[in-house]
Amino acid sequence: MAQRKFFVGGNWKMNGNKESLGELINTLNTASLHDQTEVVCGAPSIYLDFARSSLDPRIGVAAQNCYKVAKGAFTGEISPAMIKDCGVDWVILGHSERRHVFGESDELIGQKVTHALESDLGVIACIGEKLEEREGGTTEEVVYAQTQVIADNVKDWGKVVLAYEPVWAIGTGKTATPEQAQEVHEKLRAWIRANVSDDVADSLRIIYGGSVTGVNCRELASQGDVDGFLVGGASLKPEFIDIINARA
Repeated sequence: MAQRKFFVGGNWKMNGNKESLGELINTLNTASLHDQTEVVCGAPSIYLDFARSSLDPRIGVAAQNCYKVAKGAFTGEISPAMIKDCGVDWVILGHSERRHVFGESDELIGQKVTHALESDLGVIACIGEKLEEREGGTTEEVVYAQTQVIADNVKDWGKVVLAYEPVWAIGTGKTATPEQAQEVHEKLRAWIRANVSDDVADSLRIIYGGSVTGVNCRELASQGDVDGFLVGGASLKPEFIDIINARA
């Protein structure tokens, strides 16, 4: 069975300025980070160049979104080609805020996944159910459908990290219990095994997002199918170091 390298992504969202992000970057650059953990910071697009040129090379950078084509008359969008041109190797796609605040459809997210991977960007692909879906007992149905759209658009799974983020736990202070997270991750891995392949099921990193903190990260990291985190608010604070080192 493939050894899955622990993966911790920080999603800075629409936060920070050069001064505050510069301080955060300095903290990360000088910190002792677990060398068996892959770390990637998701910077606002306007700061991608700044983040990549300032961060230590051992820390990756991600864009928080991109469009489905390389260039053209798409005011306000950025393309994988532009992201790559800034020396950045990752993009976050399908985040619940893109789905629910900005109305991105499964179809559009799938097209973005295809184009990003064709452009040789790594993709952190996000899935997750809303509170009414969790309470209505349709969690599996929702996350399988979202995963299906992603899977339909992936040829090389080596460049993909799957992020399970229950929407009801993002920025709410509510966290899925380690048991709840493990249960969904285990079911997702079984879905991948049944619908993609054994090899991909063994090697694909399925990471958890939703109010991860320095306090709850170790217990979450100890779950067998939780291969890392996508961290929101806490990724802007010094406790991000503790989360990176959750398996140290």
